[in-house]
Amino acid sequence: MKYKSTKAILMSSLALLTFFVVGCSSSSQTPNSQTEQWLNLDTVKAGKFDTGKMWTFDFPPKEYFKSEYNFSPDDEWLNNVRMSALRFASYCSASFVSEDGLIMTNDHCARASVGKVNKEGENLAENGFIAYALADERKVPGLFVSQLVEIKDVTAEVQSAIDAGKTDAEIAQNKQNKFSELTDKVVADKGKDYTAQVVTFYNGGKYSLYIYRKYDDVRLVFSPEVQMGFFGGDPDNFTYPRYDLDCSFFRVYDENGQPLKTKNFFKWSPNGAVEGEPVFVVGNPGRTSRLSTTSILEYQRDYSYPLTMDLLNGAVKIYEEVIAEHPDRLFELQDQLFGMANSQKAYKGILDGLRNPIFMQKKKDFENKFKSAVMAKPELKAKYGELWDKIAGTRAEAKVYFKRMAAFNVSGRGLSTEYFQVANKLVTFAHQMKMPDAQRMPQYKDSVVEKTKAGLAPVKFDKAVADKFASLIVGINVKLLGEDTEYAKILTGGKKGKEALQYAANKSILSDVEKVNQLVAKGADAILSSDDPFIQYAVKTENQLDEVQAKSKEINEREANYVQLLGRALFEVYGTSIPPDATFTLRLADGVVKGYDYNGTKTPVNTTFYGLYDRYYSFKKQSPWNLPKRWETPPAEFNLETPMNFVSTNDIIGGNSGSPLINKKAEIVGLAFDGNIESLPGNFIFDDTANRTVSVHSSGMLEALQDMYKVTRLSEELKAGKIVK
Repeated sequence: MKYKSTKAILMSSLALLTFFVVGCSSSSQTPNSQTEQWLNLDTVKAGKFDTGKMWTFDFPPKEYFKSEYNFSPDDEWLNNVRMSALRFASYCSASFVSEDGLIMTNDHCARASVGKVNKEGENLAENGFIAYALADERKVPGLFVSQLVEIKDVTAEVQSAIDAGKTDAEIAQNKQNKFSELTDKVVADKGKDYTAQVVTFYNGGKYSLYIYRKYDDVRLVFSPEVQMGFFGGDPDNFTYPRYDLDCSFFRVYDENGQPLKTKNFFKWSPNGAVEGEPVFVVGNPGRTSRLSTTSILEYQRDYSYPLTMDLLNGAVKIYEEVIAEHPDRLFELQDQLFGMANSQKAYKGILDGLRNPIFMQKKKDFENKFKSAVMAKPELKAKYGELWDKIAGTRAEAKVYFKRMAAFNVSGRGLSTEYFQVANKLVTFAHQMKMPDAQRMPQYKDSVVEKTKAGLAPVKFDKAVADKFASLIVGINVKLLGEDTEYAKILTGGKKGKEALQYAANKSILSDVEKVNQLVAKGADAILSSDDPFIQYAVKTENQLDEVQAKSKEINEREANYVQLLGRALFEVYGTSIPPDATFTLRLADGVVKGYDYNGTKTPVNTTFYGLYDRYYSFKKQSPWNLPKRWETPPAEFNLETPMNFVSTNDIIGGNSGSPLINKKAEIVGLAFDGNIESLPGNFIFDDTANRTVSVHSSGMLEALQDMYKVTRLSEELKAGKIVK
């Protein structure tokens, strides 16, 4: 999953979109409906590892590892692995790979950091960065890494607080209060260098307090050219075979400004892993929904994700069109395009998986077995037996509100248009100005309101992009509300077709700084009575939005209570025999190095640098398969037979980018940077038939560092596990 620094922002926006917005499915026919004509779905059964292999360090599956791989990791091995792994900022994973604080992550995780240390006259994105000496390493402003140093079981404390609540809202508040109490105490006891998080496992079956040591003096050591870290661009994204040198190196420094000395780090395997060898991903997978009920998954399939796809499909088309119309804006907009296209592929893969009747039947079979186990025990049946029906009921209630929520919350979701954002600022300003000063929000008080007023007009309004997004949003809202409704007509002027989609943007004044300032100068009543379509829409729908948001909040709180109770049932039935859903916390995921069948042929387990050059020449050296200048003619000592990327059956998801792959000796054999296209349904089900982790090979990284980039101090440090003087 590439361009993670951009994607991290995008995905957080899309998470908001999925929370606030629910869409409609245009057809009940699934792409896989023909499957049901030749397969009796009643014969489809849940697989042993449908819920995945993202094991926690709280309860590692030692017996399973022993039976599966004849491998019995002891506590010393597990503690060293846990302490060697890192969380990179708030969106990726990383690891210590030297006793002198050297850390490894993906280049696409490092992109934002590289930009922060780029000096005037440099182009580090195009040319890469190499610190040939220790003194050349550059501190990255704002960058931090976190090391999980302690884990405490706080299940009893949290569940006790939850059980003390009398209403759904009180239960939610009690839980949040207990979380804050536990985490605040850690910081008070241990100091500012520590942070803490209460992690919810099994939807509330277990709770753990994770205590982190935070390091914020992190310096860039090496980053390749973007073209090497993202070779093949979006066309090759989520595919395999791959040829990416998607690695970067940083170093953590201590409070005295010296390289951090750490006893916990992964040693380097110069030869990497061989086919069939067990390997382990150690990282922080972001979020999965594998333990969700089928009613929640069906809601996502039929409502949330289709609308998300409509928005992403439209966004990709918009950025492609703007770049084609304004080629000079390629550099400015290509990150947004890559990010949108990345998310488009990801969400399409998830949605296709949810529409796969075999996958969904597996989920239903698991749920039926789980339900039967609960119903077979009277005490469990009494406590939990009605929860599936209750959750199905809350999803049915949510469907009633989905169209209005989606249509009215246009500025609160991830993908919108600048017109609505400006309109909402103006309407909020107007309402605040009609209130007594004492009742206004801080930024609207008389003492500071002029500063707020100065920021209402869109100084850098991107009209080319905003107009196209306006047409996209108007079209979606018309579909949601119906073209003859009062609200739709505000945006379309009652017109039809293309003219209707462009009506609001053509009539609006909100892209004009002078006209916006003139409207503001006329006062609050003038703003609220404006005939600008976007302002009118915001004014006319705000009460409706408040109503549906309040109702949705009530539904979600009630459902959250049901889900956490069902989580307790799940843990009582299965215990730790299955892993919990991903929570962007540290996991240990097992697998083996293994190829798979695709497109009527087989993938190689490893790709090599020969393949990189074949792709370069096969596509006539054209972007995105062009090479940086230093790579165009490799030096004689550069070994083209060296493995570059490889695949394994490990279970990963977004957030695992930057995760080390290690062998039984806790040696680095690779660096995870992507999943293949077949891995995308992994959001809700794990199927290792063709689901693969794609990684940079340890020997490929070493070969590139020492023979292509000539940064021998780094390659020697990796081999020795310490700075070599």
